[in-house]
Formats: sequence, C-alpha cells, structure tokens
Amino acid sequence: MTKLAIVSPCYNEEEVLESSARRLTDLLDSLTASGEIGVDSFVLFVNDGSRDRTWQIIERLHAADNRIKGLNLARNVGHQNALMAGLMSARCRADIVVSVDADLQDDLDAIPRMIKLFKEGNDIVYGVKVKRDADPLMKRLSAVTFYKLQSGMGVECIYNHADFRLMSRRALDMLAGYGERNVYLRGLIPLIGLQSATVDDVISEREAGSSKYTLGKMLGLALDGITSFSVKPIYGIVWLGVVFIIISMLIGIYVLHALIAGTAVPGWSSLILSIWFVGGMVLISIGVIGVYIGKIYKEVKNRPLYNIKETLD
Repeated sequence: MTKLAIVSPCYNEEEVLESSARRLTDLLDSLTASGEIGVDSFVLFVNDGSRDRTWQIIERLHAADNRIKGLNLARNVGHQNALMAGLMSARCRADIVVSVDADLQDDLDAIPRMIKLFKEGNDIVYGVKVKRDADPLMKRLSAVTFYKLQSGMGVECIYNHADFRLMSRRALDMLAGYGERNVYLRGLIPLIGLQSATVDDVISEREAGSSKYTLGKMLGLALDGITSFSVKPIYGIVWLGVVFIIISMLIGIYVLHALIAGTAVPGWSSLILSIWFVGGMVLISIGVIGVYIGKIYKEVKNRPLYNIKETLD
C-alpha cells in the first residue's frame, strides 16, 4: 500500500490548526478506507518558530492521534525553509508526500486525483489554482503580476501554482541533492525533470485568522524567485546603460547644434534633473547587482537551512 505523508508548515496558526488537523485526518480515513493509501500514512505539521500556541496544539493533537506528527524548528526560518524541513523529514518515511498550507485554502479533494496521477507514473503533481475568488482582490492581482513577471524573467515555473503539490520519494531524493541556501521550491522543483502532471485547485476561504503571507513577504518571495533563477535583471542593466549612452550622444548632438545656431540658453534645471535621474538609475543598478552578490555571500557560507529543536513521532 502507498504510504502518504501530508506536510504542512505552520506559523502562528493556532486559530485554524485543530480544524485543519481534523480535516486532514478525515481525509486519511477516507483514503485508507478506499484502499488508496496505507494505514501508516500520517500528517506532519512543521512549526516555524510560532509565537502563539501552535506547538502546544500540535503536541496535544499528537497525543490524541498518533498519525499526527510534529517538527518544531528552533527559530522562524521562513515558509520555504520550513517546508523544505518537512519534506526532507518525511521523504524517508513515505512513498509520496503532499505539501499544503496549514490554512487549507487549497482544495483537499484534489489530493485523491494527485494520488491517482502518481500511480499512473507521475513523480510530481502540481496543484494549479483555477479559481481564486476567495482571495482578496489585491492578493489576486499581485499573484497574477508575480507569475507573469517570473515568466518574463525566464524563471521556469508552473503558472498559478504555489506549494500545493505531490512528490514521490524519488523526486524528493533528487530535490535533496540541490544544496542551495536560497530556497525557492516553485522554481527548483520543475528543474528536477521527472514526469509531472497538474490538477485543478479551487481556493476556498480561511475558516479563521488571517493569511501570514503579507505583501512584504510576497514581494520578498518574488525577489528571491527571480534573482535565484534568472540573470535577466543584470543583462537589463547592461542594456539600460547602452540606452543611456545613446541618449547622451543624442543630447551631445543637440548641444552642438544649439551652440552653432546660437540658440543655447544657459540653465541649471536640466543639469540637476539629469544628475538626479542618472544618479537614481546608478543606485538601482548597484542595488540589483548587490542582491546577486548577497546571494553569493549566503551560498558560500553554507549555513544550515534550519535547526530542528524537537520532534513528535
């Protein structure tokens, strides 16, 4: 029988955790009864340094149902690293691993379809959002902009896919071979290259609480995704420099013409504006290059992505 592990990273999710655990164990019961998965399948909650009662609730849930496991990280390391911790912890104990956020806004009814596609030979099955009416308008707009920007920058990813996916043990073993410190799973997993498929994912509203993915975190994730998998911004700076040189040559021709024609008017406004504009572009360019240098700095230090403080198993 196929052994399934459902991995769910948690950060300050005390308001929804008990409801999410009940829904996930009900799903395990249903899949076990139908013979789709083995009775030793489990749910693994990863506590990403929560400041509320998330870990205490996970401990209580584990005591009541041994199918609920827990992984308590020593500090908050961010969603992607916490998810990576859960995937690496579960990969040696399950045949397939499904990752899903703790708020369970993703469509749990898609998981049986994922398992079916796995049994048909797919090592990775992506949940692709086909309907996001439950999300706020700003989140929907920012998500669409995010995916289009990634695609335009040459990042290989699945459009409208977040972190709701199934991975086989073979796929997870290959993922473990990527030693990157700047983890961006949405761009990293498609690079594995194994046979994959997609299922529709209809987003539902949160039962309680609010999303922990603030606009700042989403922008940070977008920046990590682009700079970890694309060098197009650097080439963009080079071409911007070429454009500036052409513009400066045209301005030089204009100035010479004005001097010959005697129409030149002395002034400082255009000079000051030019200095500010060019200075701003130089600072932006240095900043973009600095982001890449910063990533190199993080990679060469080779620090661990996370430290596990406690496990419930």
